Amino acid sequence: MPKQEIDKMHKGFSLIELLVVIIIISIVYFLGFSGVEKNSSKPKALTALNLKSTIMKSDLFTGEATLLCINKCRSCYLRKGIHSAFQAYEHGIDLKDTQAYTLDERESLLHLEYGRYQDKKICLILDFYKNGSSTQIILKNESGVFFLPAFFEAPQKVDSLEDAKDLWLKNSDLASNSGDFY
Repeated sequence: MPKQEIDKMHKGFSLIELLVVIIIISIVYFLGFSGVEKNSSKPKALTALNLKSTIMKSDLFTGEATLLCINKCRSCYLRKGIHSAFQAYEHGIDLKDTQAYTLDERESLLHLEYGRYQDKKICLILDFYKNGSSTQIILKNESGVFFLPAFFEAPQKVDSLEDAKDLWLKNSDLASNSGDFY
């Protein structure tokens, strides 16, 4: 083989060949990974344990919001701010047959009756605020009984409504005695 042909074989890739390879790799990357990024930003289905975190971390939350659920908690609506209209919550909802409870002035459990929306009975209303707080509430459904605190603690699953009531009272005592530490 002549020396000139050997030199041409060891010369390497041309600029055009390198650009073609880079373009092919870029196309494969964008086609392969663009769907992965979109799926990770979708909110999870609402459950009693992730209700607050899902709403507050979603794109739907803009500082203040109200969640309203009807039709035995199979359909939910979200209102951004106080004066906005309710819009259908279009992501998953796993709150079927949820009942809401609060404590009355005698510290007794009180089943909440909210009224009607779109001529259907409201089963749940929760308010979310800029400071990270929300409505304190006890929820009961086929998955169990759940205590959702107003402030910093995470929602907890408990064995009974009485256990949830005890958590409520303990949480209220901690909040009212917080000034004792200063």
